[in-house]
Amino acid sequence: MHQVRTAGRRAPAGAAPREGAGRGAWRREPDTTVRRASPLPGGAAVPFVIIAESHVLGAPAEWEPHVHPAHELVWVGRGALTSRAGDRLFTVSEGCGLWVPAGEVHAGRLTAGAEFHTAFFAPERSPVAFAGPTAIAMTPLLESLLIRLARTDLDAGARARAEAVVFDVLEPAEPQPALHLPGDARVDAVVEALLADPADARSLDEWARELGVSARTVSRAFRSATGLSFAQWRRSLRVHRALTLLSEGHEVQDAAELLGYAQTSTFIDAFRRVMGATPGAYTGAARGAGDRNPVSGVQKS
Repeated sequence: MHQVRTAGRRAPAGAAPREGAGRGAWRREPDTTVRRASPLPGGAAVPFVIIAESHVLGAPAEWEPHVHPAHELVWVGRGALTSRAGDRLFTVSEGCGLWVPAGEVHAGRLTAGAEFHTAFFAPERSPVAFAGPTAIAMTPLLESLLIRLARTDLDAGARARAEAVVFDVLEPAEPQPALHLPGDARVDAVVEALLADPADARSLDEWARELGVSARTVSRAFRSATGLSFAQWRRSLRVHRALTLLSEGHEVQDAAELLGYAQTSTFIDAFRRVMGATPGAYTGAARGAGDRNPVSGVQKS
């Protein structure tokens, strides 16, 4: 999701939920800048192995659906990125990156003030490949190497050595912060409404009545496409939204309220079930990794 050119238009305030959710996930904030993605960074030397660069965006940003001719790895130093790639929704916060294979259609939304980093990998010169969009563990070593590769004064030998180590340390993150989207026309309206407002508390029966189908039909659609019940899927969606809220500085109690939880303890339990750790432990570990690896040379954008 490399941002070079700005599309020059902003999202309208009060957009309808379906339009507001968009391809980037979550409701689009009124001051969001919608950007077009270029295939590769401007002035990129060809041939290349890895091209990397960093930016800080002052306002929330969204990239419309697009593809790149190279593999892309995107990560954030502050804030969060949500991306829809294929049939999955990814939430990228500190300590995590997202690998998008060449030719994969994807879109994303970035929170305001985020440190945004991208690296492109030439497919024909990359010994590492992942079958599809994959969350990557952004260790301090990996991040430092990629930031080093953003420099323009490295000689060929230094660049080749850094690239070799990058390929050695690229590893998937565990757990994978990815949520399967059903992609089933029978429940598309439910999915888009919940992406626009994860706190929507309508029950399975209420959704079935609104859609004019049986509750069993809705339940089967979610289960067959995602392996999760409707309740489990909505819980996972809320946890993904929580990752963004927490990265923006919201307290755990505030995030719980914004996501429709009457009790903070219920939210903490839901978060632990999905992410394997409490919100405090998860965000603390990510921020600790960021503190150990300060970023320099980030461009304002």
